[in-house]
Amino acid sequence: MPPEALLDELLAVATEAATTAGALLLDGRPADLGVAATKSSPVDVVTEMDLASEKLVLELISTRRPADGYLGEEGADRPGTSGVRWVVDPLDGTVNYLYGLPGWAVSVGVEWQGEAVVGVVAAPARGEVFHAVRGRGAYLNGRRISCRPAPPWGQALVGTGFNYVQEVRVRQAGILHALMPEVRDIRRGGAAAVDLCDVAAGRLDAYYERGLQPWDRAAGVLIAEEAGARTGSRPGRPADGSLTLAASPGTFEALQARLEALGAWHD
Repeated sequence: MPPEALLDELLAVATEAATTAGALLLDGRPADLGVAATKSSPVDVVTEMDLASEKLVLELISTRRPADGYLGEEGADRPGTSGVRWVVDPLDGTVNYLYGLPGWAVSVGVEWQGEAVVGVVAAPARGEVFHAVRGRGAYLNGRRISCRPAPPWGQALVGTGFNYVQEVRVRQAGILHALMPEVRDIRRGGAAAVDLCDVAAGRLDAYYERGLQPWDRAAGVLIAEEAGARTGSRPGRPADGSLTLAASPGTFEALQARLEALGAWHD
């Protein structure tokens, strides 16, 4: 683990980056974005806002921490010399953003020598900022949060997400079809970072998704873990692109076993 003073600094910069970019996205979204005149223009505006958010975050981090590495969804990937790497999704939940739904966020994760140590997820349309530092717990708007105690399997509320590739979605729908009758219900929020934070806050009993990129899960997985949730992939493996799973202890084991039996880690 890095020194406490460094963790404090990383948290301060991550919070500034996530909240400033979140404010840019919230204030800069046209009120009529979802009903723009041409088919391409809404997507173009969202892309422009996504890139503007990434530019803001990258410039802020580069100014505050010039020796650090950086990996961002919009293509920025630079090595660093400090042992610190920032893993950033400048707009998680772009479809929600396009349609004016509140479930979108800026996700800023920080790694120290390959281990996630700081995570901040700002969801400004919900008025929420989640954060966690390794070993210090998870917080929502400054208030300590924890995952929900495991319910009986049949009462679990499970979140998930789907790939944009049609053939993959069909396979994922088959997994969901098998799983849905066994649990209380399924939720599909549309932003992985927000879903992981909702597990941390006790709003979901579990969440799973295949195909997440490092920037999708970097901050959210740490926040879920620090809230007491278990995270992983297939048995014995950490959360990765093949499968990301986060759930309350007890629910985690039950869901992991079902997903393993259903072959949810492949298409």
